[in-house]
Amino acid sequence: MDLFSRSLSDLLDTVAGLSDDDFARPSGCADWLVRDLVCHFVIDAQDVLITLVTLTADAVTHDSVTYWEVTREPADDPLAALTVRLAAAYGEPWMLKHHVDDVGGAALRAAQIADPRLKVSTRDMVLAVADYLGAYVWEWTLHHLDLVAHLPGARRPHADALARCREVLELLAGAFPAAWRDEDVLLVGTGRRAPTERERAELGDRPLPFVLV
Repeated sequence: MDLFSRSLSDLLDTVAGLSDDDFARPSGCADWLVRDLVCHFVIDAQDVLITLVTLTADAVTHDSVTYWEVTREPADDPLAALTVRLAAAYGEPWMLKHHVDDVGGAALRAAQIADPRLKVSTRDMVLAVADYLGAYVWEWTLHHLDLVAHLPGARRPHADALARCREVLELLAGAFPAAWRDEDVLLVGTGRRAPTERERAELGDRPLPFVLV
């Protein structure tokens, strides 16, 4: 749960430091500008707030790792086009900044006071609160990398968050070369960039990319 707070705080601080021009730059998410990705953060934060109050007595079905699913094909997200239109509707970057800070800050506070032993329901899954928030470390950290993909000098995800996300990816998809940096494992392993010739040779016959949805 502490890593959830750290990864979300780092993400919100990075968004707060963006210039107006940064919002019109491409992100690491295909076909999305930075403004579209920031708008997606609003939706994610709302999801956290909704899920934390969707308590259940049902048996746990998933944990922070099995929450995610590995596929070889990009996920078809029906909200992707809506997110782009919604982001454009904000008009001025400061409006979107304000909203993501407002809703993201609320999600952060809600997580800090949540009882980790309770169970919540989301996406036809039941998780302990601690595992649900743990799953979102992946979401915040990978999208933090997407946010700064074309913003040299911008704040990057915390090393602990990167290490945890690598652990999740390797639990689901197998180990990567130990000498690789955590960030490179995540970028290559999720198809965010193609492996170099050297990396491809080190991977051997491993199929790529892995996309977690």
